[in-house]
Amino acid sequence: MIRIIFLAVLAYILYRLVKGIFFPRTKIDRRKTGGVIDEMVQDPFCGTYIPRRESIRRVVEGKEYLFCSDECADKFALQMKESERGEE
Repeated sequence: MIRIIFLAVLAYILYRLVKGIFFPRTKIDRRKTGGVIDEMVQDPFCGTYIPRRESIRRVVEGKEYLFCSDECADKFALQMKESERGEE
């Protein structure tokens, strides 16, 4: 029984050595991949999260908003105008 366990451990060690020689690990350079790639922002109209650099920037009533598309930006501006009219 001990001989079987010993052979199994020996086979595993041999497997790891052969695998390490023929298929070495690729090291990930943390300096290149570390840190935040881009901040995610939420579209105020549809609620979708998008990368900040891909967002559509619009100023509505003096405040800057970030949108996922021109369509959402237009709908949001229209909604803000309608809500402004409703308050008057």
